[in-house]
Amino acid sequence: MNDTEILDFIYAILPAIVIGLLSFYFFHTYFKGEENRRRFLILRENQKTALPIRLQAYERFALFLERISPGKILFRVKATSEDLDMYSNLLIASIEQEFEHNIAQQIYVSNECWDYVKTAKNATISMIRNAAGKESVTNPDELRELILKSLMDRQPPTDAALSYIKKEVKSLT
Repeated sequence: MNDTEILDFIYAILPAIVIGLLSFYFFHTYFKGEENRRRFLILRENQKTALPIRLQAYERFALFLERISPGKILFRVKATSEDLDMYSNLLIASIEQEFEHNIAQQIYVSNECWDYVKTAKNATISMIRNAAGKESVTNPDELRELILKSLMDRQPPTDAALSYIKKEVKSLT
């Protein structure tokens, strides 16, 4: 083959190579766009089913926080005797039972939200234990009074978690 034949061959094959590369580029772009579109449709369909479940989890945690709020749990859980330790253990057991009932909901909320809920629960239990451990408290009525008085000076620990839940739900919708 001489130089002229090689140049003629290159001139003949060059348009086919250019058309092939352009076709590859357009098909690649098209299929990538279709894949993104399908992924978006699947994600949108999952959001339709997942959002109500997530909202229900937030609702259950809000209800949990309301139920364990020191001011409300003290009125809901009545003392069965004059034994202080028995009453404080009853309050703590009630909080733990509520918590265990809602523990599976953690998979639907963010890690930060879950941390807020756990912290509120632990702070409420700690508040009850600290009040029950004071020497001036000798019966359930004094325990309730001390806890309620301490709530006059500061917010219950559940309020911060409830605020965070509200903020997170607003960001979802």
